[in-house]
Amino acid sequence: MLRDAPPDLADLSLRDLESWVIAAGLPRFRARQIFRWVWKRGATSFDGMSDLPRDLRARLTAELRFSTPAIERDEQSVDGTRKLVLVLADRRRIECVYIPDTPAQTFCVSTQVGCAMGCAFCLTGKMGLVRHLTVGEIAGQVRVLAAATGLLDSAFNIVLMGMGEPLHNYDATMQALALLNDAEGLALPPKRVTLSTVGLVPMLDKLAAEPLMPNLAISLHATTEAQREAIVPPTKKYGLHAIIEACRRFPLSKRSRITFEYVLLAGVNDSLADARRLVKLLDGIRAKVNLIPLNAAAGIPFDRPADAAVDAFARVLAAKGMTVSVRRSRGRDIRAACGQLIVEGGRTRSAAQTLAAAL
Repeated sequence: MLRDAPPDLADLSLRDLESWVIAAGLPRFRARQIFRWVWKRGATSFDGMSDLPRDLRARLTAELRFSTPAIERDEQSVDGTRKLVLVLADRRRIECVYIPDTPAQTFCVSTQVGCAMGCAFCLTGKMGLVRHLTVGEIAGQVRVLAAATGLLDSAFNIVLMGMGEPLHNYDATMQALALLNDAEGLALPPKRVTLSTVGLVPMLDKLAAEPLMPNLAISLHATTEAQREAIVPPTKKYGLHAIIEACRRFPLSKRSRITFEYVLLAGVNDSLADARRLVKLLDGIRAKVNLIPLNAAAGIPFDRPADAAVDAFARVLAAKGMTVSVRRSRGRDIRAACGQLIVEGGRTRSAAQTLAAAL
């Protein structure tokens, strides 16, 4: 992100850090010591690493950067949801969200500033893609949230459902998950991570071969090719059936399922015929359907369906033996609900994109 800048400690894996300390003529154990300060103890500066020798701290300051997203705003909903607006090193802003009691503690994090996918019901897509986040910026949201919520030493889940499409920023996303998984740090297991994607088929196939396999959530939102192209225009290259076939060949552990997220838009994709087509589309896949009644917002040309329509849609799925849930929106009073994030210039107008599916 910064040309000719020294390496950023926030981007470095333990192995990278070991290579750096050895090249610097330092004992290997210093790498583990520094890594723990960042990922276990929530340090945000070299000066805060109090058990390191002063000359080592000075050397670290001279030879490495240590970037941490800065909290610009921290808002709390009446339901306990917290929305953090974070400022990055280049003054770009992103949002992340803490969703308590879901039933676990859950962090919703972003992978890009903006998004190129252009989902018609999501304000984030109206930004376009500003830039990808770095490894340190993706993982850094988790350590900022863990420190802000007092959960550095506790179990929590993360959902990659904030701004951006994780598989569009594939390498940085997967490196960030590996960084968070390290036993010397937050030790976040893949089973506590859910990655939400609109379904970039080549990247889905690549994800299927990863040694660290997060839970998968597919943002489906449609039951016909025409619907899908209208609702998620940039995914015309990968049609609905191509995505479903990628899901059929995606490896699942014995107890795992793929979550299919389905935003219900009144008069667009919420009919009983849509529900019946969805059952057929997902036939044979170990699936859970997460229905998300639209969180209407200015600039979104759709309406939220009536509760009766949502209930009728869910009943069709349940009657066919499908596992189905209807998401209860969290943080709507602080605009921290599904599909409502847009950051323009230096000013935040709304909140985090998609929250706690597949929990």
